[in-house]
Amino acid sequence: MRCPKCGSRDDKVIDSRQSRDSSSIRRRRECLSCEYRFTTYEEIERSDLRVVKRDRTHEPFDRRKLAASIAKALEKRSISLVTLEQLVDDIVHELETSGREVMSGDIGTKVLEKLRGIDEVAYLRYASVHQRFQNVDEFADAIHALGRRVKPNSLQRELFPPEQANHGRV
Repeated sequence: MRCPKCGSRDDKVIDSRQSRDSSSIRRRRECLSCEYRFTTYEEIERSDLRVVKRDRTHEPFDRRKLAASIAKALEKRSISLVTLEQLVDDIVHELETSGREVMSGDIGTKVLEKLRGIDEVAYLRYASVHQRFQNVDEFADAIHALGRRVKPNSLQRELFPPEQANHGRV
């Protein structure tokens, strides 16, 4: 492993830990030349999963590319790095169980499904790229498609509880 500060190849591992889902190992290292400490991650190489692009070309699946595209949509949103990593882990797991080849559009659809439940702004950011909005009307349609979900406030009592809503009506 090359030191990111001085470029030396001599380092020692200070600490190793498994990730929560046991899919990777986090290693703290120290450069023996400049004593700079840095972190590396070791994970299983998934060389058999291939992505079929829109133009029908094939390329190996790249987890970092997926994580970067989601991170871009979540930029400046109050979503933790842990949530981002869990989201990527879930999508990668779904892709690995779906077969050896996956359409890039299917990856985008899975990301949108997950983002919709996490952050609507990030969902719209990702959708604008994934669905290739051409004008403001398409963007407005995506906003309306989200629907106006009423988020219940636990401090506010319900004006018309379901069991009393039909009392006094025939």
